[in-house]
Amino acid sequence: MKNNIKPILTTILGTIFTAIGISLFLSPNTVVSGGVSGISIILYNTLGVPMGVSYAVINIVLLVLGLKVLGKRFILWTLLGIGSLSIFLEIFALIPPATENLIVAAVFGGVLYGLGIGITLASGASTGGGDIIGRLIQTKFKALPIGKILMIVDGIIIGSSMFIFDSLDLVFFGAISMYLSTYAIDKVIGTLNVSKIAFVITDKGEEISNKIITTSPRGVTMIDAVGGYTSDNKKVLFCAMKNKEVPEFQRKVLEIDENAFVVFAKSQQILGNGFYIYH
Repeated sequence: MKNNIKPILTTILGTIFTAIGISLFLSPNTVVSGGVSGISIILYNTLGVPMGVSYAVINIVLLVLGLKVLGKRFILWTLLGIGSLSIFLEIFALIPPATENLIVAAVFGGVLYGLGIGITLASGASTGGGDIIGRLIQTKFKALPIGKILMIVDGIIIGSSMFIFDSLDLVFFGAISMYLSTYAIDKVIGTLNVSKIAFVITDKGEEISNKIITTSPRGVTMIDAVGGYTSDNKKVLFCAMKNKEVPEFQRKVLEIDENAFVVFAKSQQILGNGFYIYH
């Protein structure tokens, strides 16, 4: 539980930003940006169904349909994201809209929505919606990449707003909002979850390895190597870490071996032992 406090709080923070984007900008101006949130906006503005209620019900139905496809961890964290976002959607719906300008609504709504989703995903959680729909469709059409599936689904939802609200402008602003939210999600995840891989070539592999293992949450893999130029026996240490841990790692290595050769590489994705695969 102690290890989960930070991701839980981060998830809640992310859903607050998402709810603000939807309730104060997108929904009051009927800007539909795709996903289950887009369906909730349509239901609220046509039938008066509270967004928090429709968002929770639709996602729970999707989770039930996807029980065999989705992992236990994904379902538990998604339930947290769904529950939190549903509550905040209802809370912020009580506040007057932030603007009646469609451009402002699409831009600020899309950015806040993407910022919130990005923070939520970076915590290892999910708000469901498109993630679940994409996974369910992919079980039937395995050759389709999930990115294309989500694009098709979002396109259908955004396109439907033209017929439901009888406005082509809303499709345009919905597309702008979706683009900005996608961009914001990528930037947030890229910023919060930058990880590095360190390769250390040294004569003091055992000492450095023990230092890293005993003074940090990271493990080290040690490989025997031979210098191509000197033919000397060396140790190559391999270690994955968060970006913020790089300066301390470097300090510890050079403290033991000031002649160590250290290479840092940016990692695209790391799974396991303190790292997550983001959905």
